[in-house]
Amino acid sequence: MTRETCFLTTKDFTILEVMRDRCLGRDDPLAPLLKRKIEAATVMFRDDIPVNVATLSSRVTFSVNGREPDSRIISHDRMTSPIGMFLPITTARGLALLGLSEGQEFTVTNADGKEERILLHQVLYQPEAARREKEALEHAIPPAPLKPALRLIRGAFYDQPRLVPAAHDGFDDPGPSAA
Repeated sequence: MTRETCFLTTKDFTILEVMRDRCLGRDDPLAPLLKRKIEAATVMFRDDIPVNVATLSSRVTFSVNGREPDSRIISHDRMTSPIGMFLPITTARGLALLGLSEGQEFTVTNADGKEERILLHQVLYQPEAARREKEALEHAIPPAPLKPALRLIRGAFYDQPRLVPAAHDGFDDPGPSAA
């Protein structure tokens, strides 16, 4: 059997350790998976994690046993938002995907006792990479110069002298009273 590898952020690793400590014993179906993940983990700071690694809150595309790919967000626990959007790490598939790199697969045994090969196709969004990108943009773009405040004086237009329309015969001299 080849050596399994996975990359975990310090936060993700800590969460898995807490989950392992809270397992209900040897009967907990996640206990062996948690043990495998923790033993195979290379722990990294969030700024150092490669962009193609599935971390918590990452949107990933994956397939199970070669079936059609599916896209989900890896979450910490069950969410109350739309069904089918999140894949919690409290499930075998969610836990299997956590820490995998694109193109890597992980084999788990499902509730029916059958083996499932879970292949990570692509990491569509990774919060750590998005954070690094945002910080890089903030440092690369100089702040925009402050624009002077525009002051609108409402009465300026209305205080101008009124124009007198020209008469229908084309003569527009208002006479001596206009002076």
